[in-house]
Amino acid sequence: MLLAQVVGNVVCTQKDPHLTGIKLLVVQRVNEAGEVIGRHEVAVDALGTTGPGELVYLATKKEATHPFEGHFLPVDLAIIGHVEGVNIPDPALVRG
Repeated sequence: MLLAQVVGNVVCTQKDPHLTGIKLLVVQRVNEAGEVIGRHEVAVDALGTTGPGELVYLATKKEATHPFEGHFLPVDLAIIGHVEGVNIPDPALVRG
């Protein structure tokens, strides 16, 4: 799983019918210290309650489709949880 910050919304006039009713959000990956380490990407919101500014964790590739059982969705990045906080007791364990 990966950490990311939600930085915006995606609005589409047309999208795959299986994605109807599912929010698309712009996310930027961050490390455990909250520092930006990635580029902007689009993720589906498997929770349906996520908004800009939230810290989330992501599933990638085939695992990104698991929250949508019974449906094949053309996605490879999904928001699967909200992060309330990150606690790393030893700063030497933080990787960048």
